[in-house]
Amino acid sequence: MQDDRHDGGFWNWNVDGVQLTDAAADETSYPSGAYVETPADEARDRRTFQVADHGVAPSPVPPAVPVSRTSRAARGRHVARHARVDDRFTMRDFFIWCGIPMIIVLLLRIFFFGFYEIPSRSMMDTIVPGDRVIAAKYAPKISGIKRGDIVVFKDPNNWLSAEQSNAIGGGFLIKRAIGLPGDVVACAGAGEPITINGVAINESSYIRPGVDPSAFPFSVTVSENHLFVLGDNRANSSDSRYHTDDGDSGLVPISDVVAVGLLTYWPLSRISVLDSHHEVFDKVPDFSSSGS
Repeated sequence: MQDDRHDGGFWNWNVDGVQLTDAAADETSYPSGAYVETPADEARDRRTFQVADHGVAPSPVPPAVPVSRTSRAARGRHVARHARVDDRFTMRDFFIWCGIPMIIVLLLRIFFFGFYEIPSRSMMDTIVPGDRVIAAKYAPKISGIKRGDIVVFKDPNNWLSAEQSNAIGGGFLIKRAIGLPGDVVACAGAGEPITINGVAINESSYIRPGVDPSAFPFSVTVSENHLFVLGDNRANSSDSRYHTDDGDSGLVPISDVVAVGLLTYWPLSRISVLDSHHEVFDKVPDFSSSGS
């Protein structure tokens, strides 16, 4: 059956092309198997036309594009080629993983930390021969030097000619700072304690057991911008006491101090922080208030 619109109505036609009235159309029989449009079909078509009139067109699913074996093989080669490139260790990778860490370590080594191997016995038992020490190069300039600090310094006045075995490489020595500028450091002799600005200090926490603070008497006033230094092994340390006639009264210029000891890092059995024992000097007055 075919529908056609005319003046707002429908004309019905049978399969032989004869126009029928609506009533006749309802009573007309059709050959078996012929398609007959029902009122539901008509309503569905009307809705479809209305949707299309409003600009919303059905969106059919596009047919799948067949992929040839050749394109699959080419894509496989493309992926494999990129995989080989990604797995390659390039110079850029080397710089990121090796170069940058090396530069950081080098900068730290040059500007912040020094590494020293100790060959002598002058700082026993705090530091023993074979110990390797990390020292802070920034400490003397940033935090300053305090009494008790273990300092690494340049050979001030040919001390190494009398104590060659105490060199720690590059003409450096390592001792403990005892007197600061203006301090009067003294000892009455064997069996007597060291005094600073008239106050006796108890050094048993760091000097080698069984060793006197000094086997002979001395008295030194520390000049401006200088330090008075002693080894912890007083019986085997050529320190400020032994160089009072070197033109600087055995004192070390602060400008010659290159670092302050932080810790022993080798051998592993000797890893430890280098204690400055600042508490030993807590009761020592400044030289300005000592009356000297």
